[in-house]
Amino acid sequence: MNIVESNTIQKTILVYLEVDSLYESQKLENGYEEFKSLALSSGLLIKNSLKFSQKSPVINTFISKGKLEKLKDLVFESDVDLIIINHQLSASQTRNLEKYLDKRVIDKTELILDIFATRATSHIGKLQVELAQLNHLSTRLIRGWTHLERQKGGIGLRGPGETQLETDRRLIGKRIKRLNLRLEKSHKQREINRYSRKKSRNKLVALVGYTNAGKTTLFNKLTKSSQIAEDKLFATLDSVTRKNTNPDHGPILFSDTVGFISDLPTQLIESFKATLDELKSADMLLHVVDISDVDHKTKIIEVNNILEELGVSNIPQIIVNNKCDLIENSKIKSLK
Repeated sequence: MNIVESNTIQKTILVYLEVDSLYESQKLENGYEEFKSLALSSGLLIKNSLKFSQKSPVINTFISKGKLEKLKDLVFESDVDLIIINHQLSASQTRNLEKYLDKRVIDKTELILDIFATRATSHIGKLQVELAQLNHLSTRLIRGWTHLERQKGGIGLRGPGETQLETDRRLIGKRIKRLNLRLEKSHKQREINRYSRKKSRNKLVALVGYTNAGKTTLFNKLTKSSQIAEDKLFATLDSVTRKNTNPDHGPILFSDTVGFISDLPTQLIESFKATLDELKSADMLLHVVDISDVDHKTKIIEVNNILEELGVSNIPQIIVNNKCDLIENSKIKSLK
């Protein structure tokens, strides 16, 4: 399998659709903007887009016939390498779309995995990304490597999971088992570290929130650290723990964690268990919210749903309204 260089800029069409919901232009636009931010975070060049709402997914292609014809016209008009759809597709749906459009098609999960592959820096982070990639690939082997994938490579195929595994289910299964064992070993070591921390009576406060809410910036302020804080989705992928710098309040440990996003696939949460398990030993959660985001209330609910899925919703939580400088004073008063 030929993989293009990771610095090759791929040209794409974004397809954003709302399923089984009443048509709301603002909701559609807000959802698209987040999806667009994901694509830009992966270094893609967006040549065109298609936004719409439909009642339910079509079994064979997910997208309805009329919209599919419109998408084909866009592909014909645009010089693109790739089409990205904001829902999780089955292997057969992807195969049918690629056959009809004669372009490589990936879904939201593959896009997020690509971003994770470029963000992971720690050993554990890289193992978790590879595990997530291989778990995703193992469910799609029936699709095989089409001529489009061999030609284009790139987005969705970068990172630790892009080696010579190809379509060999046996090799992938062995590698997944090996990765799980290594992560389990790391998990046990983290359990020992957490036990030692409990004995030292240091309180742990974990920062959680939607991606790009500003958790890392707050973390740096609280601990006088210099973690990279960037205005992009999933800038932080590896958990980092530091002690506070104010002795008047006693020793408190703060942990910066990966941000959440709506419709985060369950298998991604499972693959990042080693990182997210840090939340389970927290004495308190600081839920950082980008208050300037018009959808901040919806995103608070999204984060709380994921916290419940992780089994940590019972931990005391404080909402921290962030980025207040980006909204008008009159609106700040209405939020109180």
